[in-house]
Amino acid sequence: MNLESLGPFVPLILLFVVFYFLLIRPQQKQQKARKEMLSNLKKGDRVVTIGGIYGVIKEIDETVMSLRVADNLNLKFARAAVDRVVEDDA
Repeated sequence: MNLESLGPFVPLILLFVVFYFLLIRPQQKQQKARKEMLSNLKKGDRVVTIGGIYGVIKEIDETVMSLRVADNLNLKFARAAVDRVVEDDA
């Protein structure tokens, strides 16, 4: 097999490389960052759920957590429902 026979495949290979660097790799980095954020959740963290509910983690285990969203109001959520951790206002 020589280089001339690879000619028609070069654009396809270049397209795959572009897709990898523009779509696949950033998505993998984002998934890794989310997984790390979820594994680092701890009691007392202020979080926002995917549904937009703000709260403070009162209890947490492997799959379920309890959020305090108001005085005397705790809601249970799946751990995966956390969208992001909110930084404390200093």
